Amino acid sequence: MARLVKCDAPDMRSLLADVRYAVRVLVRTPAFALPVVVVLALGIGANTAIFSILNAVLLRPLPFQGQERIVRLFHVPPAATFPGIKRFSLSPANFYDWQRDARSF
Repeated sequence: MARLVKCDAPDMRSLLADVRYAVRVLVRTPAFALPVVVVLALGIGANTAIFSILNAVLLRPLPFQGQERIVRLFHVPPAATFPGIKRFSLSPANFYDWQRDARSF
């Protein structure tokens, strides 16, 4: 059975009345209530997943000491061999060759 909740604040009484009315309408029309609940669940779940990914990738600092020293190396290929391609990501084999030959890495 429903239990009567008493509140002294007028804003809280209005909120409780709105919640009671919403529950009555949703119970009376379950064909409407189910899609509403599913859409809300999907929206909340999608937002949570996207924020979790963005938080892990963009917002948190990297789990390394000296983060400001991390670099990304690229290889500029000959224009005649690869027309239109400005740069490639550096392969591990090329990196090890460069590391062997150069003293700045």
